[in-house]
Amino acid sequence: MRVGELSRRSGVPIPTIKFYLREGLLPPGVATAANQADYDEEHLRRLKLIRALIDVGGVTVAGAREVVAALGAHANDPLELLGAAQTAVEPRHRPDRSTAAWQAARDRVVALIAERRWLIHPGSPAIDLVADAIAAFYSLGVDELLDLLGVYAETADRLAADEVRAVLELPDPASRMELVVVGTVLGEALFNALRLLAHQHESARQLGAVPPRAPRPPDGAEKPGPAGGG
Repeated sequence: MRVGELSRRSGVPIPTIKFYLREGLLPPGVATAANQADYDEEHLRRLKLIRALIDVGGVTVAGAREVVAALGAHANDPLELLGAAQTAVEPRHRPDRSTAAWQAARDRVVALIAERRWLIHPGSPAIDLVADAIAAFYSLGVDELLDLLGVYAETADRLAADEVRAVLELPDPASRMELVVVGTVLGEALFNALRLLAHQHESARQLGAVPPRAPRPPDGAEKPGPAGGG
């Protein structure tokens, strides 16, 4: 397919596709003329993945490039690919990690890992990310949420078990590796959004609020007609 069809089928504007090509996120097509190239279904699939990482997952262009490169470099190593995907969604701004309070928070994470007997590399960046959050709780004095640390861990444990099982059940290695990336980046966005909905529900339920009306359709969406139609 030409770039115009690639744009139409993916919903990505041609200038954006050309930008991704220049940045190395999307492999070049097969040249057919001086300024023309053909693209295939793999280009379409990769383009949709890039857009999902950036638009939904909040990954930067540089982060998306790293993930795409990891898909090729670690095609047979899920753990390495998982590490690359996790690095892509790490916050770009980090708190001060030299304080005694932060070290105490990290010690608590290490103790939690030992308590749950999780198989975690001692140098995993995720340990520091959890410590960042706990240190922030410390600074704000919200110990009530820290009391739920075990609940957070239990929830994450159950979810991770199902996610990893879904990946390993795929027979195609390429699809398996892509699901590692999608599950890591988009799974985080999905879980956070569902958690927001659950918070709204529980707040209303526990406060005895009146059940809300059905959500309004997005602007421009066709509104359902009266029952029975006609």
